[in-house]
Amino acid sequence: MATTKHMPIRFTLLTAIVWLAVAAGIVFLLWQLITRISSRDLPVSTPTPALTQASQPIGVVETTQQTSTLTTPILAITPSPTARLTQTPSTPLPTQLVTAIPGGSTQTSQPQVQCDRASAGNPIDVTIPDDSILSPGQSFTKTWKLVNNGTCTWTPSYSIRFFYGDRMEAPDAVALQQTVLPSFSVEISIEMVAPLSAGSYQGNWKLSNPSGVLFGIGPNGDSPFWVRIIVPENPSNTATATPGLTATPGATQSPSPTATTPPPVYASGELSQAPGDSIDLDSLVLNAGDADLMYQVDANNYHWLAPNDGATIGVYASLEPNLADCQSASMSPAPIAVESLSVGTYLCYTSNEGRIGRALLKALNPDDFTLALNMLTWALP
Repeated sequence: MATTKHMPIRFTLLTAIVWLAVAAGIVFLLWQLITRISSRDLPVSTPTPALTQASQPIGVVETTQQTSTLTTPILAITPSPTARLTQTPSTPLPTQLVTAIPGGSTQTSQPQVQCDRASAGNPIDVTIPDDSILSPGQSFTKTWKLVNNGTCTWTPSYSIRFFYGDRMEAPDAVALQQTVLPSFSVEISIEMVAPLSAGSYQGNWKLSNPSGVLFGIGPNGDSPFWVRIIVPENPSNTATATPGLTATPGATQSPSPTATTPPPVYASGELSQAPGDSIDLDSLVLNAGDADLMYQVDANNYHWLAPNDGATIGVYASLEPNLADCQSASMSPAPIAVESLSVGTYLCYTSNEGRIGRALLKALNPDDFTLALNMLTWALP
């Protein structure tokens, strides 16, 4: 009885041990299988290569497109923002150009625009044009038209002042009667009286700001404007009086010896002077090193004969002057506007070496403003 009772227990225990061993073996086999499967699938995993390929350059991306079609859309999309980011640093380049342009414009515009500057109106001589013939002692009103081409407004504190030459009983200064804004013009009038003696007279004037600084017209904004008149010897007959200026020496026997012994000529000839040329008034050579007379053009396209280096010039008349006439003529270093001259007008000049001369305006080309001048310079006594 005792033997039969212990047999089922041993069989049951043995059976349990066997099943546990089988279960352990099955678990081991499953673990091995899972390990092999996971190790075989790891290279196929896409997240890790996707992260590394996203940071690779475009050339590497092109090589990976052959191995994986799933990563191709990702690699094609991710480089595009990088390309746009590389273009954004280039956008400030136009900004640098824009900032450079205003810098250059301010440097060039500052010297060109002045506070106080005037230019000749069209026409500048409203009354009493150059070489007007007036009777001795005749009262007249000279009116100029000037344009404010500076940046400051002319107020009644501005005035017109006598600069040099023949004042002809005019006041020293006359205040402006109105305010003149930049780019606007004004007509300025002064009462004068013609001298009693016969001759050619020229008075030169400038504008003055409230501080007393003088300014004018011309290429540099510092040339005066003027009034020029002729007083004949016989006011009753101006047609015969003007020839009498040169006919007087030959009218009697006393001046004839001086006429037969003319002063020696230092240089003479005809010159064709274009804008920008210069003349040596001593040797009458164009564009030489010693320039006495400059032919300039200002910003308003006015043409000027401007003495240089101590030379002077003045308008005489339509009659040929001799040495004595030019010695007594009114000459100054003020430029003369070519537009105010007519063909057949004589000019008297003094060179920077002190020689006296005369020039005849024979022709003026209206296309290029080339001057044909017949010139003569007398030798020093």
